[in-house]
Amino acid sequence: MDVSMSFSQDMDDEYEKLIRRMNPPRVVIDNDSCKNATVIRVDSANEYGILLEVVQILTDLNLTITKAYISSDGGWFMDVFNVTDQDGNKVTDEVVLDYIQKSLGPEACFSTSMRTVGVIPSTDSTVIELTGCDRPGLLSELTAVLTHLKCSVLNAEVWTHNTRAAAVMEVTDDSTGCAISDPERLSRIKNLLRNVLKGSNAPREAKTVVSHGEVHTDRRLHQMMFEDRDYEQRLVDDESSSIQDDRQRPDVCVDNWLDKDYSVVTVRCKDRPKLLFDTVCTLTDMQYVVFHGSVDTEGTEAYQEYYVRHIDGSPVKSEAEKQRVIQCLEAAIKRRVSEGLKLELCTTDRVGLLSNVTRIFRENSLTVTRAEVKTKGGKAVNTFYVSDASGYSIDAKTIDSIRQTIGQTILKVKNNPEEQQQRLKPPSQESPTRFLFGGLFKSKSFVNFGLVRSYS
Repeated sequence: MDVSMSFSQDMDDEYEKLIRRMNPPRVVIDNDSCKNATVIRVDSANEYGILLEVVQILTDLNLTITKAYISSDGGWFMDVFNVTDQDGNKVTDEVVLDYIQKSLGPEACFSTSMRTVGVIPSTDSTVIELTGCDRPGLLSELTAVLTHLKCSVLNAEVWTHNTRAAAVMEVTDDSTGCAISDPERLSRIKNLLRNVLKGSNAPREAKTVVSHGEVHTDRRLHQMMFEDRDYEQRLVDDESSSIQDDRQRPDVCVDNWLDKDYSVVTVRCKDRPKLLFDTVCTLTDMQYVVFHGSVDTEGTEAYQEYYVRHIDGSPVKSEAEKQRVIQCLEAAIKRRVSEGLKLELCTTDRVGLLSNVTRIFRENSLTVTRAEVKTKGGKAVNTFYVSDASGYSIDAKTIDSIRQTIGQTILKVKNNPEEQQQRLKPPSQESPTRFLFGGLFKSKSFVNFGLVRSYS
């Protein structure tokens, strides 16, 4: 049976190659027709998932898609994207333009490696995927366990939404710098991390997966949180929190166009980077095909309209299915919304750095709502979004104390002045008690014995 399935897969791959050989993709990059954006036109043989593939490549290059026109009805895929760089300018970098041509054009026909910009390489590291109930201090506890188990975190991304947390971490053995392959050690890592994720009163199962396969981090996080049903409504004890959630909720509508057997999905919300990827990723993972669509941004607002059918050819069939689509798209948009004060840490990387930093956050009553950890060339560049564990505005003195502990030049507040004023409350007249760790980052031999002992 396995042989027949493998043969069938090989036949599908060969058929796909034949179609691509007969109808090679065409990419046109135009920097003249639009005054404030680079226009990218992609024509290709249509296949399921190709829209996500194209959007993923553009997004992984940190390009902002300001407008898009999507048409893939029939056997041909024809899309137009208006894109800018991170500074809002046209894309003029020849390296980036050449990469787009190679990734989306004829040269990409038989090279899947061209299509995996954000994929974590699997040969030199181990990928750990974590899903569980969110709580204050969770990231601190997880990284303390990894440090105790002599694992170095090279790259990681952590999302939290609707009381749930998901993380994809790329780790190595801290003594060899290589992937961890010993089965017993991997099993111990999984079990200890799962115990941390379970907590004491977790209503749902915690999941820990260790692999050496290729992973596109953002897509995996969406899939993990979708599988964990973070889109389901939860009971809100605090009425003010419920009101705030309603104000931040995207406007998502689903209606059926019966004459054409399409379901029309519209999304209105605040614009932000990677918004199009998040919605297209979710529709694809829910097995809906986008036949036509348009995307537009005006100021800070974004509007998206999709004409979709399920992969079986049918539009949305019931009210329950309609509500599920709405809830899943709302969740996909809100997962990446950066709630909290943005802190950026840039320093020389070392073993236990992430564990020490997140522990200091926890001991100062800050909880991490989202995190992005990157290590390159011996430098750690980590971004954290933090909020007060009690739900109040963060005391400015707390941030000052943490920055003095870690280093004023190492840890910086990155919100713009208006956002910073909203998220920080003025220092109180009374000086609150603070934890003092002045020599923490001067000593490389520091180990948090009190925390790791409980996981031994």
